[in-house]
Amino acid sequence: MKRRLAFEHNFVRSNKESARRKAHDTGASSSSATSAGSDNYDVFLSFSGEDTRRTLADHLYNGLVDAGIRVFRDNDELREGEEIGTNLLQAIKNSKISIPILSRNYASSKWCLQELAHMADCMKSVGHVVLPVFYRVEPAHVRHQIGSFGETFSHLSEKYLEEDVAKWKQALKEVASLKGWESEKTTDGYEGELVKMVVRKVLGELKKAFQLVVTEQLVGIDNAVEDILRLLDDNPSATQIVGIHGMGGIGKTTLAKVVYNKLSDKFQHRSFIADIRESSRRKGISCLQNQLIFDILKMNDQVSNTDEGIRIMESRFKCKKVLILLDDVDLNDQLKALVGKRDWFEMGSRIIITTRIRSVLDEAGVNCKYELKEIAEDKSLILFSRHAFMRDSPPCEFESLSRAVVSTTGGLPLALEVIGSFLCGRNPAFWQDALMKLKEVPHRKVQEKLRISYDELNYQEKQIFLDIACFFIGHYSDFVSYMWDACNFLPRMGIEILCFMSLIKIDYGKLKMHDQLRDLGREIVRQEDYDAPMNRSRLWVPEEALEVLQGNKGILKDRVKALCLHHDFSRREFTTEQFETLPNLRFLEVHNAKLIGDSKGLLPKLRRLKWKGCPAFVPARFCLEKLVHLDLSESDISEFWEGWIHLKVAKRLKSLILRDCHRLEVTPNLSAFRNLKRLVFEG
Repeated sequence: MKRRLAFEHNFVRSNKESARRKAHDTGASSSSATSAGSDNYDVFLSFSGEDTRRTLADHLYNGLVDAGIRVFRDNDELREGEEIGTNLLQAIKNSKISIPILSRNYASSKWCLQELAHMADCMKSVGHVVLPVFYRVEPAHVRHQIGSFGETFSHLSEKYLEEDVAKWKQALKEVASLKGWESEKTTDGYEGELVKMVVRKVLGELKKAFQLVVTEQLVGIDNAVEDILRLLDDNPSATQIVGIHGMGGIGKTTLAKVVYNKLSDKFQHRSFIADIRESSRRKGISCLQNQLIFDILKMNDQVSNTDEGIRIMESRFKCKKVLILLDDVDLNDQLKALVGKRDWFEMGSRIIITTRIRSVLDEAGVNCKYELKEIAEDKSLILFSRHAFMRDSPPCEFESLSRAVVSTTGGLPLALEVIGSFLCGRNPAFWQDALMKLKEVPHRKVQEKLRISYDELNYQEKQIFLDIACFFIGHYSDFVSYMWDACNFLPRMGIEILCFMSLIKIDYGKLKMHDQLRDLGREIVRQEDYDAPMNRSRLWVPEEALEVLQGNKGILKDRVKALCLHHDFSRREFTTEQFETLPNLRFLEVHNAKLIGDSKGLLPKLRRLKWKGCPAFVPARFCLEKLVHLDLSESDISEFWEGWIHLKVAKRLKSLILRDCHRLEVTPNLSAFRNLKRLVFEG
């Protein structure tokens, strides 16, 4: 009960934090005035086509896109009518930066002036950034509407209402008073140099959008950041690699992210590859190569194997000065596949590696190594207090208890955060009991310390925690919640409590979990039966899931609640009889496999089904009455697919994913799914 009260006391704080972290992803693209829609852009480019379409506007557009910046280019050739479209106004508002190229004939276009007025409004109302370029006109002439620019504006003004003209004048005055660039003076008319200057400025303004998410509760990290920066700057002209090593939960990733953020505006080509230890096993190293190649080259081509990825990077990265962060490496082969040799990159590149295993750095020939140690006791007390009391020091009545708890954590930031959150709002008697449990755990057994928080959760919260640890890290919390809600796990309250107790985080709407906590959750599941995976509730390792599905023919595996067969089992066949042995399965994920057999009504408790590359008869075999999430991505289905008939029984379906179903050109009849909240046709 006390924990519930503590949670409710901080419920608003947690909700505000969740809302603050909402964001969106961006990528390079172009568009026209008729297709702006509600998309989000980094830059809105406004210009007079008569003056600059084939010169500065075109050069600047391509320079920005080449730098990986998402640009909306107002194509004035496609305009119709006198009134500016609402999609154009929305494109300005949804962009982070507007760049008006103010030329003589800019003032001859009502559309351009309306765009400029909207930029000025957004600048005042939402902090929109406007970076003007004065193309062969002087800022003062724009500001006061004099000279050749004033003549053009005066001619236009005769056609429109005074109130419109007054608004345009005010916008011209405000925007022309901003610091910008004069094409004739800034670079003596060399447009290539001007483009470089504008791109650099835009990248600087967008730096926060490029930065990695780092907790606000940073304590005792400044000296380590300076040490890493000095190592990276030891030889500025060379490609420098620094490896940060230390025990799990000590803050290696946080330190590396802070350093990355400090350097990010100096590099056009950046990449952060997260959690390589886990991702390489789950997705394969080629998938991580694809991410790195896309981040650096903006190439969408998929490499099919590790050697192909190495050849592409070795040949195409040589002219790129890069900033790369490789997080949680545990094998030398991962480094060979992702960063190879220093001569893959242009001189001046910077590569940061985090690992728990120092020998990985030694094997890779990384000379600059930094061992991250536990934080000092005074800093530990501050970090602990921020999570336990929302302040930098404990209240007097908790000071001795706080110091005792801090001494048991050994200066490990993750333990300080989780245990501090766990004790928040508790009475001194509860603290005493927790302290006794902590003292029983050896210093280095981090997971056992963290388990104290897990043990305090109720049944539903534990199920959500274990599901996330085994399957759903990186998934959108809203959509996974459909399954938990259907299982009566009360996900809204459960997720908030897990966040409050620092057992999970929500970043950009996605579920995140520290790798130590992920490993804790998976170890808890393994402890259900170390010797027999068929007696565990969750099977996330493909080899173990396959063993359970194919072994012990006819024997019920009724303890299995969730099972994932992915990636490694393409073109494999499964029988309906194998699924008959899993009566309590509520989550199933299968990739590119066939299903043979005539059994029907399989998996009566199924709530979430993902069958990538689904064969036509799969829906007819499963019991779908309780299904709330269905993902049939990359399936060879059309609007005439016979499976739609069988799916009509899924009356509770809330989420339907049909990503990359290329034959599906017409929306099928979905009228049976009256509870549907999410529908994805992407690709």
